[in-house]
Amino acid sequence: MRIGTFLDTSGGPAAVHDAIAAAGRRGLDAAWTNQLPGSWDPLALLAGAGPDRGPGELGTAVTLTAPVHPAALAANALTVQAAVGGRLTLGVGPGHGWFVTDQLGLPYDAVAARTREYLEILRPLLHGEHVTHRGLFHTVDTRITVPGPPPRLLLSALGPRMLAVAGELTDGTVATWVRPDLVADHLRPALPDTARIVVSVVTVVTSDPDAARAGIERTFGAAADMPAYRAVLERGGLTRIAETVVAGDEETVAAELRRFADAGATDLVLVAAGEHPERVLDVADALRTP
Repeated sequence: MRIGTFLDTSGGPAAVHDAIAAAGRRGLDAAWTNQLPGSWDPLALLAGAGPDRGPGELGTAVTLTAPVHPAALAANALTVQAAVGGRLTLGVGPGHGWFVTDQLGLPYDAVAARTREYLEILRPLLHGEHVTHRGLFHTVDTRITVPGPPPRLLLSALGPRMLAVAGELTDGTVATWVRPDLVADHLRPALPDTARIVVSVVTVVTSDPDAARAGIERTFGAAADMPAYRAVLERGGLTRIAETVVAGDEETVAAELRRFADAGATDLVLVAAGEHPERVLDVADALRTP
């Protein structure tokens, strides 16, 4: 299992680049950014790392499709791919209605169909192909001609229709707020054997796991009200975000993280929380496999 770290972008570009460098020194496999409404652009943050700083993989988990035309995102991603020396993994997702519609005024309907059409344009553009497409949501007749290999492509997919899109048009999925049993019973069977399953996990090494989960619930609990996350929690027999948190002493955390690998996760993105987040990464060091 490959181990990556989530990059806190609140400190801005300089802090992110320092964190990328630290992840490289620690020997982690990857460092991942995320798109937060009203905040920094995740791809631009990664581009600033340059070709040599940090781990062997730099990824977005995820950047949003809705606000950006697929040709524009392809050009942006290929530019970043060149800037970081071919280490980019482009994780994309449709976002949530409260941001896409309520804040940006864009449609948020037929999400799986929109995402499929978006990827039918994006993927070949990333591979240097000429795309001529006239669909329900986009009309495109263009090509992007820049040198270099395409980035790896992942989709944030939790429901059956989105997982089908991920399996057909990307290299795998990015999932969050899930437990190992849902990976084993729902995600892994829905995807090709070769697909990556990248799971973001809030993790705390602590002597008081109940307090840690309560703190995470106060910060992130509202995510359970978002339809996509509510559906995946219910599918896993859960009701609260806190129930997905891995918390406890070093042995407990190691065992819980290992369960994700046994369930079929290929990659973990550790959102190391608590007073001593470095202890999470210390535990994870022993779990890495090539």
